[in-house]
Amino acid sequence: MAQIIGLPKLSPTMEEGILVRWVKKEGDKVQPGDLIAEVETDKANMDFNLEDEGVLLKLLVKEGDTVKLGAPVAILGEEGEDVSKLVSEAGAGGGVPAGAKAERKQEAAPADDAEPPEAKDKPEAKEKPEEKKQPEAKEKPEEKKQPADQPRSRVDTSESADKPDGGSRKILASPLAKSLAIELGVDLRQVKGTGPGGRIVERDVKAAAAGVAEREYEVADHEATAVTPLPDVLEGAPPAGSEESATRAIEVFKGKFGPLALKEPSDEYVDKPLTPTRKTIAARLSQAKREMPHYRLTATIDAGPLGDFRQRLNHLLGDRGKVSFNDLILKGAALALRRVPECNAAFMGDNIRYYTRVHLGFAVALETGLITPIVRNADLKGIGVISAEVRDLVDRAKRRQLKAGEIQGATFTVSNLGMFGIDQFDAIINPPAACILAVGRIQRVPVVENDRIVIGDRLALTLSSDHRAVDGALGARYMDELRDILERPESLAL
Repeated sequence: MAQIIGLPKLSPTMEEGILVRWVKKEGDKVQPGDLIAEVETDKANMDFNLEDEGVLLKLLVKEGDTVKLGAPVAILGEEGEDVSKLVSEAGAGGGVPAGAKAERKQEAAPADDAEPPEAKDKPEAKEKPEEKKQPEAKEKPEEKKQPADQPRSRVDTSESADKPDGGSRKILASPLAKSLAIELGVDLRQVKGTGPGGRIVERDVKAAAAGVAEREYEVADHEATAVTPLPDVLEGAPPAGSEESATRAIEVFKGKFGPLALKEPSDEYVDKPLTPTRKTIAARLSQAKREMPHYRLTATIDAGPLGDFRQRLNHLLGDRGKVSFNDLILKGAALALRRVPECNAAFMGDNIRYYTRVHLGFAVALETGLITPIVRNADLKGIGVISAEVRDLVDRAKRRQLKAGEIQGATFTVSNLGMFGIDQFDAIINPPAACILAVGRIQRVPVVENDRIVIGDRLALTLSSDHRAVDGALGARYMDELRDILERPESLAL
């Protein structure tokens, strides 16, 4: 018997997702566990695996559509089944094209005045008589395909797009290019692909977005100068300081000789819809600042021994890879949690949860926002293993290929902005964990050693803690152990 398949919850904080691509197509047979689609969530691109057996009779959502959690995305059943009734039932629950939510609200009207669906989908729309009278309302040739009453930001990333002659052509684009097109407001129908077989790839979308911005700037600049020219006020001008000169200056100021070309206020800024990742960041960090009583402890350590230790390690590794300062700090943070396990905790309302394993999250900055991949059992892994694992996680995070288990369940988080030249900063706790360590850059500063001023390497570390679970003295003990480990880095190898 045919059934409607809804969008499942692919991450703990997921409320909606963007269907990046369909792996299966209509008519394909599927088995339990088969991958049928790739969905962009608030965390990463996740696999959508089906737990039922049957034939995909109907796909209800197009690639690039934003779909609410639990909304219908497909119909599964036996080959040859009539699904017309289920299609009509699921009609109102399908995906909403990215960037079109506000547009649908504006288009909402009484049923008597509503246009038939096929009329809305036509690529061309007749202009209203009053619009034709205004010369400035003329569109560029490439923009005439869009209806005059639709926003410019409407994005079409579906596989099929209307041709001017009413036919259809297939848009070949990578999943990353489609997601990026939605985010940047680029119409893939206007983009020429440079990938294999003319496929649209990430660089094509970025180039198209830059080109649109440049053209819009040129148009705005042209409109700003195409106004009624001022007369040559210097020719035959009255003597400076005379009453006639002052009167004429006032007339010019009032715009007697031509209007002042000013942009509309709406051109002074651009509102971009939140990506799923940014929505989650906003919600979780607002929750953390609202509910978690933060306090912060900053310690400055001597980073000279750590730098020497790293140099010796990289010399031993040779061509097999390089260990970064961040790798050493991650290992040190994990070992300090083994010494002070009370900081490896979370406040759970009626109790404090103490974790028995150290799952270390580390912040990675992406174009779409912040994500925290996890090195599991970090205290039990060697420096080389941690280094290789971090490089792999960062690489796949940038390509949005992390799995749910690789970004969920951190018991402690490290955020490092030292590579951006930041001396010291305070980080916001990543709930539900009770602590986050903020790492600045290593600075060469004058220090006093044996009553002499010398140049030393210093590193500022700041621990933000949830006071409900970790008291100040406990946080101070953790920082003291971390200082001891990093200033005697040979202990990292134990």
